[in-house]
Amino acid sequence: MKHDAALPRAKPGVPCETPPPDQALLARAYRGLTPLARDLQKLEKALDHLQVAGGDTHNDQVRAMRAELRAFTPSVTLIGQVKAGKTSLANAMAGTVGLLPSDINPWTSVVTSVHLSPRRNKVQEKSSYRFFTDAEWANLLTTGGRVGELASRAGADQELEKVRKQLETMRAAARARLGEQFEMLLGQTHDYGYVDADLLQRYVCLGDESDGDPSQGRFADITRSADLYLSQPALPLPLCLRDTPGVNDTFMVREQITVNAIRGSRLCVVVLSAHQALSNVDLALVRLIANVPARDVLIFVNRVDELADPARDIPEIRASIEKTLKSLSIPAEAEILFGSAHWANAALSGDFAQMGRDSAEALLNFARYQAKTAGLEKNTASLIWTLSGLPALGQAMAERICASDGAHALARTASAARNTVSAISAQRALQEKHIVERATPSIDPTELAQAIDKVAAEAQSALESSLSTLAADLDLRLGKAQEAFVARGTTSLIRHLETYGEEVEWTYDPAGLRLLLKSGYNVYCGKSHKSADAVFQKAARDLEILFETTFGLSHAGFTLEAPAVPEPPVPVMLGQTIALDIKGSWWTRWWRRRRSYDSYAAEFRSLIEAEIAPVVAALSTDHAAPHARAVRDMLDEFLSAQRAVILGLASRGTTDLAQLRQDQAQTDEKQSNALGAAQAILADFGTPQRGRAK
Repeated sequence: MKHDAALPRAKPGVPCETPPPDQALLARAYRGLTPLARDLQKLEKALDHLQVAGGDTHNDQVRAMRAELRAFTPSVTLIGQVKAGKTSLANAMAGTVGLLPSDINPWTSVVTSVHLSPRRNKVQEKSSYRFFTDAEWANLLTTGGRVGELASRAGADQELEKVRKQLETMRAAARARLGEQFEMLLGQTHDYGYVDADLLQRYVCLGDESDGDPSQGRFADITRSADLYLSQPALPLPLCLRDTPGVNDTFMVREQITVNAIRGSRLCVVVLSAHQALSNVDLALVRLIANVPARDVLIFVNRVDELADPARDIPEIRASIEKTLKSLSIPAEAEILFGSAHWANAALSGDFAQMGRDSAEALLNFARYQAKTAGLEKNTASLIWTLSGLPALGQAMAERICASDGAHALARTASAARNTVSAISAQRALQEKHIVERATPSIDPTELAQAIDKVAAEAQSALESSLSTLAADLDLRLGKAQEAFVARGTTSLIRHLETYGEEVEWTYDPAGLRLLLKSGYNVYCGKSHKSADAVFQKAARDLEILFETTFGLSHAGFTLEAPAVPEPPVPVMLGQTIALDIKGSWWTRWWRRRRSYDSYAAEFRSLIEAEIAPVVAALSTDHAAPHARAVRDMLDEFLSAQRAVILGLASRGTTDLAQLRQDQAQTDEKQSNALGAAQAILADFGTPQRGRAK
């Protein structure tokens, strides 16, 4: 789209200021993804064989499977507190030393997605920067973000005024940087055919106006997201790393952006600082990860290079984190890793002098401790790389990617490919049967299409009925959870007032509400998965029976695997801040403004209901509804594909005998061998168990 005309483009061939990263170190960190990469290549080979075996008849199916397989890119989201070192860690994980700006101004709210691919070359590298829309900017200015909404509902006038002043300062700074272009730029996207640090400084990092470079941070006030597409030959397969802004920002804009980023990734790396791991200001972070399955969360305690004695301090920090997680009912399965992005970047660049004296001494201390239980590399860069924790983090990421997104992608493509094998085998069986019997069946294509449509309609109707019932049950369950929480809170408040009066401040923990809402959503997810799978399986079986009765071939090898039910979105938004989470002066003032017990109870109910209503609505509209659409789309896609296959078989089956003999003669040994080779490869991926619907 549009570009910043004032930006000079980097000259081709000009070397980077920092040396290229050590590719061997980066490859070592991600070698755990190699088995998945090999499996993806095996499936590509199977599709090559299917292309030969199926000829023109199945070109579209094979092409679609190949496109989906090549588009597979697991993503990892880094979240954490401001100044925990997320960006430095992202640089090390991506092998882009010094590229992403780590000195982020507390007001910036940019999610930076680094799309790495071993298939992309340097010439194909590019970047894209999206700005806030008019509506998003207007909402921020009107309501003051989430903090403004909370303060307004709570009647916290001082906090609301403070937020408004900060927003005015922010808007004035943006206007000063952008001038008349300010409003015109909102909602736009700037695309570039290259990536460099200077470009990122202009869009992502707010600079100091006194540094003499007015172009630095020019667009940072209004940039919402940045997408970088880079070549990384050290990786065995494409990978997307999302660096999010910290969650503890003034207007909670980042909290909302981070929530959306986590929903877009299966795996989440929580970056903590060794100096304040899971401190009070991290409670918002803890609430977010509490709603992500523990198997999909990795906790990386960064900046151990700044500890005086890492060998002594790390066990104490680990024990403290585990205690905090347990007290907040976070499952213990979340793996905790320790390391230093600072050390990792030094190892990748080979510039060990940048580490500094104190950091180097901490490294030696840690190395001596590690040497007591394990052998250490003699190569300096390899030793520092190991102690940085990046290889351990890469291995933990690889294990989870292979077991979740990777396994699902392989199973989905293998299942679709086996269905294509089945169609090709059935096509050949039909040709041979007709030639042997010297007759072609009389099949009415209109009647067959109607029969297929009947199966499809029954499946779609059954699915729709089930999803509608479950959606209504979810709304009812969520409504009851909300009412129960508010009722218990009101009762607790009245009891407190009767016992202690108005002088003793009362608080109420919303953890119970989150637990009830999460439980209700999980019940919906479990039931929707079970009912959708039953519909998918029955549809597959009904189509098999239709094939058998239509073509008179019960042993033609035409079997269908039902598609896997899509995974529901993780309800991470349950962790977003609500009024009861904020412990500050505004709550005290709210408390002291009440005039009667009834006033306390009534206003508390109104406040909490207003806070909870958007959360409850989001579970239905932003989670359950999109999941239902994905399930419907999956069924429709499956039915449409099989409709084309069966009608295609029928049209070939009614060909005259001379044409059938000619087709068989042209089906040479090469195609037969290709089909057998595809079947052999697909057998390695296993056939999922299927329960026949009665």
